[in-house]
Amino acid sequence: MFALGARVLGAVSLLAVGAVHLQQYFELYSEIPTIGTLFVLNFVGATIVGLALLAPVERLLGRVGGAALALLTLAGIGQAATAFVFLWISERTPLFGFMEPGYDPEAILAARIAEVATVIFLGAFAVARLRGARPSAADPARGPR
Repeated sequence: MFALGARVLGAVSLLAVGAVHLQQYFELYSEIPTIGTLFVLNFVGATIVGLALLAPVERLLGRVGGAALALLTLAGIGQAATAFVFLWISERTPLFGFMEPGYDPEAILAARIAEVATVIFLGAFAVARLRGARPSAADPARGPR
């Protein structure tokens, strides 16, 4: 049950990452070369991965469902972490010729919270899945060593 909750919260927070980027694209960044495109791509990627994490991919994809779920989880973590790092870099030095001027501190805060939440929740989901996949030494189903 913990793993499912972490998965759902991770997916929802990843969707929030995408939503913030889409809102900011239309609000401020649509005219900025490269950065504007990256904001749209962040939205598209976050939407695809977030919705896939909410779907029962393990059942829909059969034998490859577990692997697909693991890849989706890693993709969500990677996307959120990359967005967080790129924002941090762009606040300190130009990134693709653009330096974040801090026009919208509320959106920056929302993006940071959603990105960190995504990494935490999907990371917890990944750990829970890994722990569930490995029987413990005290598991009677394993039999004697």
